[in-house]
Amino acid sequence: MISPYVARLREQLGTSRLLLPSVTAIIYGANNEILLVHQRDGNVWSTPGGSIEPDESPVDAVVRETWEETGLVVQPIGLLGVFECSVVGGQRRNSTDETVECRFVSETEFNHLEVSEWSREVLPLLYARPSEPIIGNVSWVPPS
Repeated sequence: MISPYVARLREQLGTSRLLLPSVTAIIYGANNEILLVHQRDGNVWSTPGGSIEPDESPVDAVVRETWEETGLVVQPIGLLGVFECSVVGGQRRNSTDETVECRFVSETEFNHLEVSEWSREVLPLLYARPSEPIIGNVSWVPPS
């Protein structure tokens, strides 16, 4: 099923390739097997997952997409891949075609900025630079 957001993009862009932020769920069985779904589109097997909707957190997206594709409600318990980066070159630009400002922000300052809902939930956890990957709290639930 195509989301209304992607449908609007398709109306504007036609069949051009879209790169969309997405999530996938890795769900292990009793013998370390992994739950796969057979996709109607493309006739392929894959892990449950899909695109993150605008203003949706990645953790809610993985719960929603898994439920939509499998009927299962899941609790994310960890991240198997995440990027923390160190600067190795270049020069920071304050303004670009996509941004009006670029700067490092302290945790104290962050608390006073207007940020997306998922950023408000997740980024404070990252200021401590945890040694283990973290995930946010799930707020999405299946419709009744």
